[in-house]
Amino acid sequence: MKAYEVDITISSKVIDRLRKDAKTVIYVAIVNNLAGIIAIADTPRKYAKDVIEYLKSMGLKILMLTGDNKLTAKAIAEKLGIDDVIAEVLPEDKAEVIKQLQRRGEIIAMVGDGINDAPSLIQADVGIAMGGGTVIAKEAGDFILIKNDLRGVIAAIEVGKAIRRKVKFNLLWALIYNISLIPIAAGILYPTMGLILRPELAGFAMVLSSISVTTNALLLKRWKPKYFHQKNYSG
Repeated sequence: MKAYEVDITISSKVIDRLRKDAKTVIYVAIVNNLAGIIAIADTPRKYAKDVIEYLKSMGLKILMLTGDNKLTAKAIAEKLGIDDVIAEVLPEDKAEVIKQLQRRGEIIAMVGDGINDAPSLIQADVGIAMGGGTVIAKEAGDFILIKNDLRGVIAAIEVGKAIRRKVKFNLLWALIYNISLIPIAAGILYPTMGLILRPELAGFAMVLSSISVTTNALLLKRWKPKYFHQKNYSG
């Protein structure tokens, strides 16, 4: 395909204004003459601004990583409340940007839905693919938001934290329980108090430990993310 140098005479002020309005500008040329421009605007996903505000309230840093023009990216970021923007990044370079952030000690969760996002989803510590995204993106992600709803990102984070709390509690409870009863079962109190657990009672005590831990874990079925309680979300 032969490349042409197009003489662009349209005012740069017009282009800048369109980009500041969060529009991507495409130049249309016939042979080597500019025929016009097309301005395309990406519509932010539903709940995007609410989700970003809530994630920031959780103390998380939000970064937009995009191949769009800097002015366009900055305009979109301002509408959504995103403070940090890295724009004009080629698809193959997005993963490298994530590597650089990881070298600085950052833990990265990447949300994406396109073919170009696949390398980044793989490189991130946690890759979150949208349910309505491309097959490649969903294959690359660590998990998929089936409902294609950005609020699922909040749910995933809060569920992860809740599970972690349960695991810590269960480990602590099991540790205390076993440290207390195993010596008794071994006969540590027999010389002084004549107390010893018969084998069947010791076995029953271990069963009770497993039941208590399992029951506590099953209570997660009744748990609902804090965000959805606040928003009265029933999905």
